[in-house]
Amino acid sequence: MDNGRVALVTGGSRGIGAATALRLAQDGVDVALTYVAGAEAAAAVAGRIEALGRRALAVRADVGDPAQAAAAVEETVRGLGRIDVLVNNAGIGVLGPLEALTLADVDRVLAVNVRGAFLTAQAAAARMGSGGRIVTIGSCMAQRVPGPGGTLYAMSKSALTGLTKALARELGGRGITANLVHPGPVDTGMNPADGPHAAPQRALTALGRFGTAQEVAALVSFLAGPDGSYATGAEFTVDGGHAA
Repeated sequence: MDNGRVALVTGGSRGIGAATALRLAQDGVDVALTYVAGAEAAAAVAGRIEALGRRALAVRADVGDPAQAAAAVEETVRGLGRIDVLVNNAGIGVLGPLEALTLADVDRVLAVNVRGAFLTAQAAAARMGSGGRIVTIGSCMAQRVPGPGGTLYAMSKSALTGLTKALARELGGRGITANLVHPGPVDTGMNPADGPHAAPQRALTALGRFGTAQEVAALVSFLAGPDGSYATGAEFTVDGGHAA
């Protein structure tokens, strides 16, 4: 299947980003993905995309750097011809007691999680036509902070709600949608379901389990595709009942 569309997935070399890139490829979308340090992992995801019959492009870009955030969009257009879907997935987390967080921690988390999402969306929107989609990955901690240590991360992810709603208003007249997906505890290399901190996270969900990256990717796929055309400015939660 070839639907003629092109997506950029930031942070697409692993976890939710990789699962999303592969799901979009299964949907007939050509996919560019960004990575910072995981060149081999990014190449492996690109190879799997190509095995599905789609074009792939791995772009080294740190969205925390303003120039690189915009350049990732331009390289996608240059390499794959256009951009129809942006998945703002790249993000970092710095957890710890409020008094222990440094200014460098604050600047880095906000640079990647907030400014990077804004600048990448700004650059992508300039290149999108009607039917464009911007899907940003938030966090269950934007809706419920179950304990101490998450102030900086929760703040950064909560900012994406305002970004998404404003993008929806800004771009709706052009036929471009913007939505936000809040994953809960998801089994990835960064937060494994059998890791030392998994049990209390699992206990916070109504379903009593971690989610999979593929379950998040399925929701992103819906919002990025034709069936998601009337959803915009909205928050969607796929968290196993973490916020229930």
